[in-house]
Amino acid sequence: MPSVLDAGCGPGRMSRYWRERGSEVTALDLSLPMLLQARDRKAAHHYLLADIEAIPYVSGVFDLAWSNLAVQWCGDLRGALSELCRVVRPGGTVAFTTLCQGSLPELRQAWQAVDNRTHANSFLPEEAIDHALHGWRAYRQTQAITLCFEDALSAMRSLKGIGATHLHEGREPDVLTRARLRQIQLAWPQRQGKYPLTYHLFMGVIERD
Repeated sequence: MPSVLDAGCGPGRMSRYWRERGSEVTALDLSLPMLLQARDRKAAHHYLLADIEAIPYVSGVFDLAWSNLAVQWCGDLRGALSELCRVVRPGGTVAFTTLCQGSLPELRQAWQAVDNRTHANSFLPEEAIDHALHGWRAYRQTQAITLCFEDALSAMRSLKGIGATHLHEGREPDVLTRARLRQIQLAWPQRQGKYPLTYHLFMGVIERD
């Protein structure tokens, strides 16, 4: 049975995906509420409250370290990827997705019209992510994905859990009042009556030597 680490598992959707395909899954997350949700859903075999940048495992434990839209929480991308590589055995794989520069332009445009302040992280440019992969046998691909929502609030709620609105500089998020929400709704660029949200997705694979 192949062993999989789901690093930054959230509520466990991808953990369950791997489990249902016959893998022995360890679900890791820094958030206890997220980890409890994953456990309640019986998403994995093992659950670990820990940081991707300091995984409390010996080296060479897993066949696959998988991380879906989680490493944007990390302050040191190279360090996080190094940890994922460390816990994968030789011949194994690290696979991850993250957001890169240019993501969420609609959110930025709407807030710019309201208070001209930052309400979303500035994601790394592709070149910086490529640099973090330097020295490994790695493959990468990028893709722009646009999702459409019925209103601006639904679009913003969809961001919960992926680190998009968790500001690295530590500033507390502002309270979203009804008046502000109306302003955002008016300022949000629409597409055929819907509220789009565009992600620039970076997908990377590292083959462990």
